[in-house]
Amino acid sequence: MIIPADRPRTASPIELTLRPEQRSRLRPLADRPEGSLAIHEIYRSIQGESLYAGLPCVFVRLTACHLRCVYCDTPHAFNQGEFRAREEIMAGVLALGDHLVEITGGEPLLQPEVFGLMEQLADHGRKVLLETAGSIDLTPVDARVHIIMDVKTPGSGEVASNSDANLDRLKPTDELKYVICDRADFDWSVAHVRSHGLVERLSVVFSPAFGQVNPTDLAAWILETRLPLRLQLQLHKQLWDPNRRGV
Repeated sequence: MIIPADRPRTASPIELTLRPEQRSRLRPLADRPEGSLAIHEIYRSIQGESLYAGLPCVFVRLTACHLRCVYCDTPHAFNQGEFRAREEIMAGVLALGDHLVEITGGEPLLQPEVFGLMEQLADHGRKVLLETAGSIDLTPVDARVHIIMDVKTPGSGEVASNSDANLDRLKPTDELKYVICDRADFDWSVAHVRSHGLVERLSVVFSPAFGQVNPTDLAAWILETRLPLRLQLQLHKQLWDPNRRGV
């Protein structure tokens, strides 16, 4: 279903930290029943990215995003979905049976109820991954959650949304992801990594924007730096049609 975009809004504390044009993109979250989340889809597939790539995984994709990255491959999650009670979401995830669960979006941290969902999944023995754009405070995220945080490059169109404060909130077991749109993006990203001493602290992943950067070129650029950067390709886009949903 498509969640109506013209409902009256009551902004959450998280939304109040956003710029007005960003808050205007969150109308699909209006009138959420207490204890529920706006869910775009829940499905089982192979993890296509991160340090856990290649493993079976249950994906919980939440509706809505305050950003508009130029390379976004899930714009359908901006306003499509339905409100589901947390108990219903938990039952659906546990029924699929896999140990690994990724919470993604959209931007999942826009919905405060997601923090309790991640905690509950961890309590049930699941390994929880959180895919986030990194502009929303990570402090409330359960320490058991593996955070995969984006750093937005100039080529994304959203570089102004980066939060340096969140860099200090990441654990050594978490990871940072840079999606590279061109050589200028790569050079900017390397400078960012060096200036913040990131490879000394945690895993740093460089991924080519699909269809924009040749992965072989990106590999060569990484080798030039002599930094321990991890090249990441989107495995799911190689296994299935890149436009296919639910994989």
